[in-house]
Amino acid sequence: MTLRTTTRAAVLSAALAGTLSLTACGAANETGGTSAETGSGDQLSGDLVGAGSSAQQAAMQAWQAGFNSSQPGVNISYDPVGSGGGREQFLAGGVDFAGSDAALSDEELTTAEERCGTAGVFELPNYISAIAVVYNLDGVDDLNLAPATIAGIFNGSITTWNDPKIAADNPDAQLPGTAITPVHRGDKSGTTKNFTDYLDKAAGDVWTAGSVDEWPTAGGEAANGTSGVIASVGGGQGTIGYADESQAGEVGIANIKVGEEYVAPSAEAAAAVVANSDRVEGRGEFDFAISVNRETTSADEYPIVLVSYHIGCVEYDDQAKADIVKAFEAYVISEEGQKAAADAAGSSPISSDLRDQAQTAVEAIMAAS
Repeated sequence: MTLRTTTRAAVLSAALAGTLSLTACGAANETGGTSAETGSGDQLSGDLVGAGSSAQQAAMQAWQAGFNSSQPGVNISYDPVGSGGGREQFLAGGVDFAGSDAALSDEELTTAEERCGTAGVFELPNYISAIAVVYNLDGVDDLNLAPATIAGIFNGSITTWNDPKIAADNPDAQLPGTAITPVHRGDKSGTTKNFTDYLDKAAGDVWTAGSVDEWPTAGGEAANGTSGVIASVGGGQGTIGYADESQAGEVGIANIKVGEEYVAPSAEAAAAVVANSDRVEGRGEFDFAISVNRETTSADEYPIVLVSYHIGCVEYDDQAKADIVKAFEAYVISEEGQKAAADAAGSSPISSDLRDQAQTAVEAIMAAS
């Protein structure tokens, strides 16, 4: 599939903290989507409740603003509790949809089928972003790291910045003997799932803890949410962590070894690796989960990337809810919705192929008969 990319937008310095309450903006947002783009010519009213990925938070603000410009009667609330928390709330029936930086596991799929019934569940890729390896180290403005080096830092076997393995990646740098403080997510996180999936596939001989969404090793410092990781890294010295690149702010960002070159994260490189990745096999008709190619050797691609999803039911209990979900998801995947997210959050728009696939799921959303 081919993924269209756009020039990198200005990025946010940090995520907002706490629950994001997104309410109708009415005339305050005059340039958003039209009724045609939201998938319905009718004026809708009611509530839409979501929870999940903190990486999606800025994009959710943009999607709400665009959607409410044509549908001011819909009140949207989104709690950036983390991908794992969002999936848990959705599976328990507490929210209408989940935002998640990782697709449902096989066990979660079974639970989703119990919640959603025979019509099944949808997983729509709607937000693509590079995960940056962020650091704060005085005197080092440019840092290169190979996959095995990153794995060693985060499994605790590399403990100082002048370790020979880091020095081998940075032969021209003056590396201090400062102790390394790895910062990881303390909450159940899709960003952690994607980061550990990269370590597992690209440096599996060093990283032996697998691909998981809850941090699996002892040591280091835990922080909740994307904003928590950025705050901990930026507020320390000798710190290193991982976070959505669009929210890295002023902390340093490492270049990652891909093939024989070191590659900086970017919207274009994130889009390129997703374009050359495959859909996960054996899932439902409207499940478009992607297996990212973490072992790429192309210097045009950046393999530490998250593909974030909206997860919901194909069938809802009442017509009003089904209409709102259908209209909102139609706007999110539209060219205008994807541009709004890119402008607000620096994400990379989904490809036309992914949009066409997702549209089949949007059109299938219905009310129980």
